Amino acid sequence: MAAVSSPSLDTPTSENNLQPFFVLHKASPSRKSAPKTRRKSDQLSKSSDTSAKEYGDRLRLETFKLLWSNTESTIKDVLKSINANVYGEIQKWVRVSFDAIRSHQKLDFTTATRPYPIFGSSEAATGASRQIFTALLFTKNMEFVDDILTFVDLGVHLRSHGCHVANLTSSDFSEKNGVGGCLKSLLRQFLIVDTNAPEMSVLASWYTEQENYGNPLVVIIEDVERCCVSVLATFIAMLREWVVKIPVILILGVATTVDVLRNILSSSVCLHLSVCEFTLGTPAERMDAIVEAILLKNCGGFSIGKHASTFLRNYFIKHDGTLTLFVRALRIAMAQHVFVEPSSIALRKFVNEEDTEGIDGESMLPEDTVLKLLVDLPSLQRCRQRGINCIDLAYCLSELKRLNRLRSSSVMCLHEVGKHRKNSLLDLYCQMLQSDSANSSFPVHTQTNKGNAVSPHDGHLLGSSQIESYAAWALQIVRNLPATELSKLLSRWEILTRGVEEIPEKIKELQSLTTLEGSAKSDPAEASKRPTSRNRLNQKRDEITANEKVATFLEYMVRQYIKPIESIPFNEVVFYDDVEKLQAALIGDPRRRIQADLLDSNKFLKCSCCRKNTAVLLPSMHHTSILYSLAQEHGDLINLHEWFHSFNAVLRQPPPDTNKKRLRASPSPKKRKPESKNKSDASIQAEFCRGVVELQITGLIRMPTKKRPDYVHRTAFGL
Repeated sequence: MAAVSSPSLDTPTSENNLQPFFVLHKASPSRKSAPKTRRKSDQLSKSSDTSAKEYGDRLRLETFKLLWSNTESTIKDVLKSINANVYGEIQKWVRVSFDAIRSHQKLDFTTATRPYPIFGSSEAATGASRQIFTALLFTKNMEFVDDILTFVDLGVHLRSHGCHVANLTSSDFSEKNGVGGCLKSLLRQFLIVDTNAPEMSVLASWYTEQENYGNPLVVIIEDVERCCVSVLATFIAMLREWVVKIPVILILGVATTVDVLRNILSSSVCLHLSVCEFTLGTPAERMDAIVEAILLKNCGGFSIGKHASTFLRNYFIKHDGTLTLFVRALRIAMAQHVFVEPSSIALRKFVNEEDTEGIDGESMLPEDTVLKLLVDLPSLQRCRQRGINCIDLAYCLSELKRLNRLRSSSVMCLHEVGKHRKNSLLDLYCQMLQSDSANSSFPVHTQTNKGNAVSPHDGHLLGSSQIESYAAWALQIVRNLPATELSKLLSRWEILTRGVEEIPEKIKELQSLTTLEGSAKSDPAEASKRPTSRNRLNQKRDEITANEKVATFLEYMVRQYIKPIESIPFNEVVFYDDVEKLQAALIGDPRRRIQADLLDSNKFLKCSCCRKNTAVLLPSMHHTSILYSLAQEHGDLINLHEWFHSFNAVLRQPPPDTNKKRLRASPSPKKRKPESKNKSDASIQAEFCRGVVELQITGLIRMPTKKRPDYVHRTAFGL
């Protein structure tokens, strides 16, 4: 080797001989430079697509947060405003009750600071002062979840007027914790500290402090029907002993009847209570207020279509008028609309009205982005086919908002006519969206005799459209209204249509007409100049003229402004109407979802080996997924032995890429990783048992019986 190698090193051309080898070695990557460049470009395109997708997802998430925060704050304000009058009445009653407690007996400092209640004939108060002033607050809700926010707002309202407030729930009055549990919760809220020895003397000493003394103590028990009766009776008896020293006032949340205390408490305990009743609005009234604020007055924001509105109405009725479930369903619908409909990001424009420089109202969403999303909408294509110019997107979006405002004002005016009949605004909203041909077939004159009353649900009189039936019934009501009621109706219409461009001016003209006619009727000097028969005839004619003009105007609003949403440009931006996805999110089919997820577990685990071989069972797959895939080969009954042997065969088979990895491995034994040992029979049996138990818990199989201990029963078939 030395003789051969030395001449090559000594020759003058040895370095030149190495140069071609060095060049060839460096030139080898140049042959593959084009594929690498292509790979880099592919990576750049993938990264740009990924960044664009992440940007779009982030933009949709911010849009949803912006829309829902605005909607949620509006709902809270509406519910608070509905109960504001009741809160004010309760606050006045609390103050009067507190003054009554103090007026029965004045305590000196020594008596007030004693660590025990007042007893004895000389110091004891009269029987009237021993009574606890108690308010029964009727919520009229079937589910307590709707009352949580109500009692929180009530506590905030009372605290703002100087009251010490503590909120207790039915869990505080459990039989397990006894009266000590509710007393501990009471002290925790008043003293804002935890105590191991809850006693009323601790509360009495805290109340005698200068900053606490002189204000009433209000204890709100949110759901008295669910409280343990014995614990509640003991708690009331304990408060009665301290009521002179600690002026506690009770507010009991009741959802049933006024006789609830007599039904759950003994007569001796009821004698300790001086009861006053307060009533909140019904769930239907709260629902109408939310529909008016969210779906009608919020003209530029998110709304629901005719199928989704009908589904939500039935969902609300099916769950006994539970408002919280309706709000949750509305939130799910908004989330699905924002994340499924790309053009929904234009709703940011309607929320941010103060910034009018861009379509979105913010600089992060350029106008070109919105233009690309809106140009291919089906409603825009239909408008172009009818020859409507929709190039100016800012104008079209503002026009969409204007049309929604006009339609909403017309619906609220129509609802105001039948408000005294307790017609639901949600029902009218659903009927309004169902009106596909209201403009073409609406009856111009529909008059009936006064003796034959027309119901808003008598659709056979006017055709198939429900909005036509309701509108015709409303027209009859308007034609038969007295002059005073007609004037009140126009005043309410004026309040409802404030901020709308076209309607208020016409309402003012009708108001001036009714005012002139009313003044002419009330002028006795003018009436005495005419014969009596002619006066009656003219008066009746004037009434018919005024009522007919108001009815004609109402008919004009229904004809002109209540149109199908499909005819409005860009309705896809605002309206959501996918009932199937909404129903799947609310009601769902959990067993079907579990089956689909088990059969396609690789979509969730996203491992590289299972993604390439989706049709082949691999040992790296989830064991429960392997078991359920093998169960598809059996019928109603699955033989446990055959099932286990099939599972064992799958886990013991070698991975499909083992041979390739061995060829690519380094020849050095030091760099080669040790191969994983085969699993033992005990571990495989344990994994098999665990997977079978998981399938039993999910309800997909039923365990063996004594008659056939070697078989399990399948309880779910197909998808």
